[in-house]
Amino acid sequence: MRRAVLVFTAGVAAFGAAAVAQSPASRSVASTEWRHYGGDAASSKYSAVDQITRANVNRLAVAWRWSTPDNEIVKTNPARPYGYQDTPLLVNGVLYTTTPLGVIAAIDPITGHTIWSYDPDTWKLGRPTNLGFTHRGSAFWTDGTRRRIITGTHDAQLISLDAETGKPDPEFGTGGRVRVTDGLPYVKPLENYAMNSAPLVVRNVIVTGANIVDRPMVKEQPRGDIFGFDARTGKKLWTFHSVPQKGEFGYDTWDEGSAEYTGNTNVWSLMTADDETGYVYLPFRTPTNDFYGGHRPGNNLFAESLVCLDSATGRRVWHFQAVHHGLWDYDFPAAPNLIDITVNGVRVKAVAQVSKQGFVYVFDRHTGKPIWPVEERPVPQSAVPGERTSATQPFPTHPPAFDRQGFQDTDVVDFTPELRAQALEVLKAWDRGPLFTPPTERGTINLPGDVGGADWGGAAVDPRTGFLYVPSVTSPIIVGLDRGDADGKGNMRFRRSSASALPTLDGIPLYKPPYSRLTAYDLNTGAIAWQVPLGDGPRDHPLLKELNLGPLGNGRRGSLLVTPTLLFVSQFAGGLARNNALKVGIRELTTLPPEPQMFRAFDTQTGALIWQTELPLGPAAAPMTYRAAGRQFVVLAVGTGIHTELIAYALPRD
Repeated sequence: MRRAVLVFTAGVAAFGAAAVAQSPASRSVASTEWRHYGGDAASSKYSAVDQITRANVNRLAVAWRWSTPDNEIVKTNPARPYGYQDTPLLVNGVLYTTTPLGVIAAIDPITGHTIWSYDPDTWKLGRPTNLGFTHRGSAFWTDGTRRRIITGTHDAQLISLDAETGKPDPEFGTGGRVRVTDGLPYVKPLENYAMNSAPLVVRNVIVTGANIVDRPMVKEQPRGDIFGFDARTGKKLWTFHSVPQKGEFGYDTWDEGSAEYTGNTNVWSLMTADDETGYVYLPFRTPTNDFYGGHRPGNNLFAESLVCLDSATGRRVWHFQAVHHGLWDYDFPAAPNLIDITVNGVRVKAVAQVSKQGFVYVFDRHTGKPIWPVEERPVPQSAVPGERTSATQPFPTHPPAFDRQGFQDTDVVDFTPELRAQALEVLKAWDRGPLFTPPTERGTINLPGDVGGADWGGAAVDPRTGFLYVPSVTSPIIVGLDRGDADGKGNMRFRRSSASALPTLDGIPLYKPPYSRLTAYDLNTGAIAWQVPLGDGPRDHPLLKELNLGPLGNGRRGSLLVTPTLLFVSQFAGGLARNNALKVGIRELTTLPPEPQMFRAFDTQTGALIWQTELPLGPAAAPMTYRAAGRQFVVLAVGTGIHTELIAYALPRD
C-alpha cells in the first residue's frame, strides 16, 4: 500500500529578513552579465540578453577563440586535463575562467585577449582524485569596494584574487590562501579529497563543497562537511557535518557507530543560494561506499539529501532525503534551481532538484514542504550478506519522471522481433528489475546508472514562464559486488566489481530510445510541455536504416543556456559509441563511429531544433552569454587532453 508521508523537516523556525527586494527571477531578467556559474545565485542558467533570436540564430559565427594556458603546460608535463568543465563569469566588463589545471584567467570579452592569468601551481602536486584534472569554475565577491575572484584548488585550498590584477589578496588567510580541511579526519589532499567545483558566495560568506574519492578501498573516509568562510579574511565561520556527529540531529540514522568513520556524503557538484533569505541549497551525495551499505546501517542522513542551510550561521533550515541508505550512487548531482511558480492560483517561491534517478523534486524553498505529495513506496530488498536495505523509498507523485526508470521487459529494445529476442537472451546474464533494485554479487543492471538521468550539468529555468528544462541520458550500468577481502587491499566486506557499461547488439543498445533527451516542464502545473531526443543515435545502422526512424538520441549528457526564445544545448563528448559492442550473430558489424560534436539551439516553447553547428572540439560544460560593446556573445568551453579553449559566437557585424 502506498503511504503519503511528510518528507521535510524544519530545523529553523523562521527565515531571516530579506536583504534584497528583487526575486531571483527578476534579478535574472534584469542582468546582462553572468556573475555566477549558473548565471545567477538561483542557478537559472537564464539570460535576458535577446539580440540573438529565433529569426537570426542561423547567422551565428565564431567571434574569437581563446587558448588556455594549459595547452602550453601539457607540452612539457604529464598533466592531462580530463575536460574543460568551466562556465565562465562575466563581471564588470571582464570574462573570468578557470582551466582544468586550475589556472585562473581574466579575458577581454570582446576580443578574447588575455588580461591576466594566475597559476596556483597545484597541477605540479599530482593528479587529483576521481576524474583528475577538472575544474568547474570560480565565484565572484564584492563589498562595493573590493572585488575578488574566489576559487578552490585541487589540493583543498581557497584562493582569493584581486579581480582587477589577478594578485592574491594579502588580507585573505595567508598570502591569499586558506586550507579548507584543517581538523577533518582521514583527509589526504589530492589522493582522497580535492576541490573542483565553484564555491558559493552568499553575502559575505563563502560556502564550500568537496570532491572525495569515489572508489575507496577502506570504509574510513573523510566526510563531506560544508564550511562557511569570511569572504574578507578567510576565517572559518561555521561547519555543517554532512554525517551528523554525537548529539546532532540525524546521528540516530547511523547505526552501530558508523557515523564515527563513514565519509563521503559530500557536495561535489554546484550549489545554489537565495539572496533574499541568505539560504543555501546543497545537493549531497552517497556515503562510503556507493553500492554497499553493510558498514553503515540506517537511513544515513544527510546522504543523498537536499539540505537548506542559513549561510550566516550554518544552521539547518530543512532537508529532504531522496534515497534512504543509498546503494545506487544516486547522489543529487546538480545545483538545484530556484524558480517562482503559480500552482493552483497560489504564487510559490520554489526550489526544483533534478536527480540521477530521473525525478524532479519540487519544494517550497522557505519551508521544504513538497509542492506535490511524495510517497514512500516498497522497493526490492537486498540478499547480500550484511546488507540492510530500506524497506521503502520516496517517489514524487508529480511531476512525471523525465527518463526511463528500472530495467524490465517493457524497457527492452523492440525495433525488430529478432533484436528483442537477442537482447532478452543477453540480459539473462544479470539481475534487473524496477527502480531501486539493489546490487547483487551476480550483477544488477541499474537504469538510470551512476551518470544519470540528470548529471552535474543540471537543469535550467525560464523565470518568466515557470518552465524547467532538463537534459538527461538513459545510461544503464552493471553493478556487481565482489568480496572486499579477496585481494587483501581493504577492510570492506563488499566493493563494486570492475564491470560497468552494458554491452550493445553490434552498436544497438539493449534498451529502448531515446538514449538522450531534452524535457521541458511547465512547473506551474507539473506537466511535461514537450520532450525531444538529443542527437541522431544509431538510426542509420544497417539493421535499422530501412525502418526510417526519427532521431534516437546519441547518449551524451547535455548542458543548457536559456534566453527569451532559445535553448542552447552543448553535449559532453562520448555517447553510445563508447559502449562495448557485443557480437551476437545478427551481423558482424563494428561499433558505430561517434557523431559530430554539435552545438544546438531549440525553441523554448516547442522544442523544435532551430540551429546547429559543428564544434572543433567536444564540450564538457554549459554555455553562457552576455552583452558587450553592443553585441551578444555566447561562449562555450571545449576540449580535453592536450588542447582546451573557449569559443565565442556572435552575430556578424552589419
